[in-house]
Amino acid sequence: MAGTERAPEPGVARYTHGHHEAVLRSHRWRTVENSAAYLLPHLGPRTTVLDIGCGPGTITLDIAARVAPAAVIGIDVAPAAIEAALAEQERQGTTNAEFHTGDLYALDMDDDTFDIVHAHQVLQHLRDPVGALREMRRVCKPGSLVAARDGDYEAMTWYPAVPAMSAWLRMYDAVARANEGEPNAGRFLLSWAHSAGFTDVQAGASTWCYATPEDRAWWGELWADRITQSAIATQAVEIGAATEGELRKMAAAWRHWATEPDGWFAVLHGEILCKA
Repeated sequence: MAGTERAPEPGVARYTHGHHEAVLRSHRWRTVENSAAYLLPHLGPRTTVLDIGCGPGTITLDIAARVAPAAVIGIDVAPAAIEAALAEQERQGTTNAEFHTGDLYALDMDDDTFDIVHAHQVLQHLRDPVGALREMRRVCKPGSLVAARDGDYEAMTWYPAVPAMSAWLRMYDAVARANEGEPNAGRFLLSWAHSAGFTDVQAGASTWCYATPEDRAWWGELWADRITQSAIATQAVEIGAATEGELRKMAAAWRHWATEPDGWFAVLHGEILCKA
């Protein structure tokens, strides 16, 4: 099982996934096209963007390529994520992006700075997503866009039915809620935006779907590794959501599902575009 990670700073919720290689493996797969396609019509040259919770930076750098020569900034609370993003930036040779750690509740940036303020899979992990949206609005230019996309775990669905995968979903829900997050954030995004004071909000949805042998192998092994090696494993045992033996059974179930020729898994995401 994974070792314990550093405790969160006061006022900062513990990040459910942690930053194990299995987590970053998933995050590095993400691009604008597969994870922020709803932003594509709004990403033109000279569009300045703040990407909150940027992780290893693949979405951020994809955005940077589309809006050059405008500057794109990626922030994350975790130094490990920023280190990964800087390494990816160096590998790609991107010159119009920068990365640094930051507190999304108190951004070290002036009011009315960016054309787009974006967060992907971030609000689900926060104690105060409404407060975060208000702070995102503060640094967004009037009339410009605050954008967010989050998954909805309860709405995830798969075939064939594998009982231990249902146990995995219950375990994940318990861990996320123990960390004061909302694992079903996708369905709440419109409500949170309204609570944050936005009156012009476009709400929608999109999916990830894993159904080819290659996609199933990648998705299944990724989750099998996460629930036995990442911070999720440590936290699940800590709070009594699962034993180490139960986690191993869940991992085996994921690997079994991945070998099913009819295997199919869909992840529903909520999306919002809020005019500042």
